[in-house]
Amino acid sequence: MCEIYVRADPIKYESRSHSVRIHGVVTTVRLENEFWTLLGEMAQLEGVTTNQLIGTLYDEVTKFRGEFENFSSFLRVSCARYLALKKNASTNKQPDNAMNLTVLAKRNSN
Repeated sequence: MCEIYVRADPIKYESRSHSVRIHGVVTTVRLENEFWTLLGEMAQLEGVTTNQLIGTLYDEVTKFRGEFENFSSFLRVSCARYLALKKNASTNKQPDNAMNLTVLAKRNSN
């Protein structure tokens, strides 16, 4: 079983920092490359840039939860949830290009 994971390209788990502007304040987010790839895919699905998606996610989580400690961890969990929703959508034979993240979430909550 381990070979499935240990054979992953090391570049995927190498960390990279990005500067992101949230409400006019520049902050740095450090994530592994694989998560940056997923966030880019999620942003493309929404028709926004990765930075815009991150800003929207920040706004939504702070509105729902208030201030919190670890935004990078929240982004990783968001990516994992996106993959689960995407897998469920493909299992149900729903075309990826016909939906955005909101539609994925709504279809999978039923």
